[in-house]
Amino acid sequence: MSAVQKILLSPEEYLAGEALAEFRHEYVAGEVYAMAGASERHNRITLNIAFQLRAKARGSQCGVFMNDMKLRIQQGERFYYPDVMLGCSQEDSHEFYKDKPCLIAEVLSPSTETTDRREKWLAYAQIPSLHYYLLVET
Repeated sequence: MSAVQKILLSPEEYLAGEALAEFRHEYVAGEVYAMAGASERHNRITLNIAFQLRAKARGSQCGVFMNDMKLRIQQGERFYYPDVMLGCSQEDSHEFYKDKPCLIAEVLSPSTETTDRREKWLAYAQIPSLHYYLLVET
């Protein structure tokens, strides 16, 4: 009996595929995971966080990014879609992902809470520029 072989993608293959994909996917060490949609409440909370950050960042070099902007984590080769990111580094100039956020906010939902509290926290903790990780309960 032979085992099923996993097909792992390179970061470049993931980015090329994601540019054409109808649905968003996160990438962890070569594996790709489809993302589920969010509730109305989740969307309202995400939007409110982004609006508040945008108001505070106005007039600065900082940018606010919502859940369609990927976050790249070099260690472990990961790409996530955080609910909200704040980036203030001029060096973070990638068009389709960011890798130097100073703040990440995740709005918790039953399907993502464990991942947000464990896997993503461990990954995000490796980002040198990150100062704040907000977990918001719905």
